[in-house]
Amino acid sequence: MRNYEATTAFLGEWGPFQLQVLFLLSLFAINHPMLGLHIIFVGDTPPHRCLVPTHANLSAAWRNVSIPLEVDSHSGALVPSKCSRYKLHALQRFSVKDLVPGVDVNLSNVQREGCLDGWEYDNSTYTSTIATEWNLVCEDSWKVPMTSSIFFCGFLVGSFITGQLSDRFGRKVVLFVSTAVAVVFSFIQVFSPSWAVFCALYFAVGAGHVSKYIASFVLGTEILSSSARTAFSTLGLSLFFVVGYMLLPLIAFFIRDWRMLLLGLSLPGLLFVPLWWCIPESPRWLLSQGRVKEAEDILRQAAQKNKVEAPEVIFNPAQSTLQSEKEAHNICNLLRNRNICWMSVILWLAWIAVNIGYMALSLNTSNLHGNGYLNCFLSAVVEVPAYILSWIIFRWWSRRLTTFATLFLCGVVLFFIQLIPANLNGLAIALEMMGKFAVTIAFTIVYAYTVELYPTVLRNTALGVCSMVARVGAITAPYFIYLRSYSASLPYIVMGSVMLVTGLLCLLLPESHGMPLPDTVAQMHPFPGCYQKKTYKPTETTEEENTAES
Repeated sequence: MRNYEATTAFLGEWGPFQLQVLFLLSLFAINHPMLGLHIIFVGDTPPHRCLVPTHANLSAAWRNVSIPLEVDSHSGALVPSKCSRYKLHALQRFSVKDLVPGVDVNLSNVQREGCLDGWEYDNSTYTSTIATEWNLVCEDSWKVPMTSSIFFCGFLVGSFITGQLSDRFGRKVVLFVSTAVAVVFSFIQVFSPSWAVFCALYFAVGAGHVSKYIASFVLGTEILSSSARTAFSTLGLSLFFVVGYMLLPLIAFFIRDWRMLLLGLSLPGLLFVPLWWCIPESPRWLLSQGRVKEAEDILRQAAQKNKVEAPEVIFNPAQSTLQSEKEAHNICNLLRNRNICWMSVILWLAWIAVNIGYMALSLNTSNLHGNGYLNCFLSAVVEVPAYILSWIIFRWWSRRLTTFATLFLCGVVLFFIQLIPANLNGLAIALEMMGKFAVTIAFTIVYAYTVELYPTVLRNTALGVCSMVARVGAITAPYFIYLRSYSASLPYIVMGSVMLVTGLLCLLLPESHGMPLPDTVAQMHPFPGCYQKKTYKPTETTEEENTAES
């Protein structure tokens, strides 16, 4: 039998069917940043100080000086302490007359105590956050970043489990089930009575969240034709993600209470329910399960939408190349032979590197001064040109060389940042933005590149494992920034080294530009890749496939 893309070429590259699938699946990406990045506002910690109760029997003048001044670690200015106050009974021995203009009162000998009566928070930005509601400050300030870490742990579990479930039960089923999990548990978070319950629910949101994105990505790339697949994987999902990213600060600006904000971000998820009847299952996956008639029915409906005539017989079940690999595949198949093992290892390193670079540089820019809502909006806008360029690159250029070039450029830029004099901060910031621009392109390319390298029978499992491994990079990214406490240049040296080494290793990967997606393990591209394209020939018999896998 001819390969899948040659068999379905009668649909054409672009048509109403391809446009409908591309648009509807891209809609799922709008919800992604809303449920994944709302912690920027939900978990933010506003300025705070120890609460001085009214029963302390202190005059208004003494209440204002009851909080000691400390040097701010960022600005170097004296600011009221966030976690301590002078002992109130010790202040009561001073007279109000001691507080007169021009007279210094020596409080150096007055003992301090913690915020025994709680904290008072600046409500000019937020009505409430999880930090203000459960007092996640001072001794408990570690709980705020831990909340995000638990969310990414959900990513780890979701990536590991649902990739295999999708290969077994179908892309469409997992897409809608995982969407329901993310939306429902996010809605339940609104009623969280404690931080522990909030985190447990957030873990479930993370698991469903990443599964939704992976399933929609794989489903789109398997259904769409070559050019439509490129537009979807590099531009469609990314631009719709940016739309959701830009809507997040806009919605958060008008909803300042964290519970109401979560409610406002969760309820739109109900709009995805009707899409069940508009999005088809992957014909490639159906063929891998031997469900030839269902795959043909989907393609005939697609032909009707595109107003083209489908062949009388599209697939011959007796000769289907996918039929021979109908048996279940799992994560162990990613390490079965030397070819797929080395390819998997290098792709895992690439996913870790792009996540370290993207998350670390994003966290570094979050320290910029100014309005938090505006900074979040601009952080989203800056990714638009990177996604557009990634689509152009992916359409016409080599996947392997593009992955190498973007990672290598990011590494070189990070190395140069440490050489910029302190009086040229603007140039250093510009170089850092260039590094983030490059790693954003690499992030997009690696996602689509991975889909093209793995066969249909392993594609969702492989992408799930890659996403799971990538969480290692996301979780460790804050620690790369923490290296600044030892040396200002150390984070750039370490990250730059990671990017350069990984970029060079990616040159070993095979090229997939202009080639059809492999459907079986036997059709996978050989490792290491050579600089000239080689098209595979679909196997004719099960014996040939078994020989290729041995």
